[in-house]
Amino acid sequence: MKFTDFIDGGRIAAGGLKDFAGGLLHPTLRLGVTGLSRSGKTVFITALVNALLKGARLPMFEAHARGRITRCYLEPQPDDDLPRFAYEENLALLTAKDRQWPEGTRRISQLRLTIEYEPQGMFASALHGGKLHLDIIDYPGEWLLDLPLMHQSWAQWSEATLAAARKEPRLTHATEWLSHLSRLKATAPADELSAVEASRLFTAYLSRCRQADVSLSTLPPGRFLMPGDMAGSPLLSFAPLDVRAGDAIEPGTMAALMNRRYDSYVAKVVKPFFFGHFARLDRQIVLVDALSALNAGPAAVNDLRQALADVMDCFRLGANSIVSQLFGRRVERVLFAATKADLLNHSGHDKLENILRVLINEAAARADATGTIHDVAALAAIRATREARVKSKGEELDCIAGTPENGEMIGDVQFDGTQEAAIFPGDLPDDPRAALDGRLEGKIRFTRFRPPLLAGETFPHIRLDRAVEFLIGDRLQ
Repeated sequence: MKFTDFIDGGRIAAGGLKDFAGGLLHPTLRLGVTGLSRSGKTVFITALVNALLKGARLPMFEAHARGRITRCYLEPQPDDDLPRFAYEENLALLTAKDRQWPEGTRRISQLRLTIEYEPQGMFASALHGGKLHLDIIDYPGEWLLDLPLMHQSWAQWSEATLAAARKEPRLTHATEWLSHLSRLKATAPADELSAVEASRLFTAYLSRCRQADVSLSTLPPGRFLMPGDMAGSPLLSFAPLDVRAGDAIEPGTMAALMNRRYDSYVAKVVKPFFFGHFARLDRQIVLVDALSALNAGPAAVNDLRQALADVMDCFRLGANSIVSQLFGRRVERVLFAATKADLLNHSGHDKLENILRVLINEAAARADATGTIHDVAALAAIRATREARVKSKGEELDCIAGTPENGEMIGDVQFDGTQEAAIFPGDLPDDPRAALDGRLEGKIRFTRFRPPLLAGETFPHIRLDRAVEFLIGDRLQ
């Protein structure tokens, strides 16, 4: 065992001991919410908290449906080093007169929701009286895909990143960066301005790969696309060079500079996130914008397939015991959710779910998922559309209706954010594998809709109740 492995194991144990001691009298469930950019994390958390606080209709959430939840309320942050999730601000944007979707997740944040309920067992009633602290940890999925860097050297990462960039669909978007790289030798003397420029061009390449028409998923390092307060830091001023794993790195060279900064990024950015937050999660929901990948074509689908496999490999999977609770808990339940189900008619919801299930089963087969419960759901935490049937050329079509966002185009019509429209978004095939071979490219029509007008205090949703039951229902017995 390496000395660094011993230290890392101690860091996991320290966090586990702290959480175990605190959870004896005050049961706490730490729920991680993640997903790649534009998958709907902020909307999901806001809708989840609002539904529990306001008593939304959640028929599949058993404790709620049976009337055993007596009270839900927000409490102060348990972790002083984490920003608070901006629930109230997000809710205000969604419900304002000019209702808008809130900005996406760009940093880690937390919110504590306490649930008081009628316990079914005498032991639970005597020990904690029926109270569960639900700590919701929101973090960008791009950070999750950084975790494999803990087991890769800079040279290994460089070699793999360049191999991918030299193939389509990445190659088209990597031209400027690769041109610069061809003139930047790993054996050249270390130079700060050259490192900064290489990092800038590499980041621009990653950004182009993330655009909606490309929709690639595996784009580490995650902080390059979401730097936050690290923007301009030397920690983000590195890039791959044309080297091979095992090549000697001479002191004072560009390779040595990039290697040192990569190691610093792993030590000061990736590992603190893993040991301080990720390794302490009990449950996890991973939001997946599968529809955008399906619409972008086979390259995006294959990249999503790889991203999901990488995600599954990241989790400390398995059932918890007293030992694992003390020395680093494992994630017992993971829900993979295909979001934006409201962009399809209800006839496509099960089809979307089955497509994601195929991808997840492939990912699970690669990971050691023994003892882990994982499931798949197609959902919309806030449903922006409603069902509609429209006659066209004598045929009735299953459509969706809502208010397109300002500037959206449907055919030759541009919308101003006030007009309603009914559209036929296309349909998914009955065989999920037929959707994964690239034949759907451009055949599903995506229209961005504004948040719905509220008829009461809670939002309409698709299968949010099923997600809540899977993630926390067993802890409310």
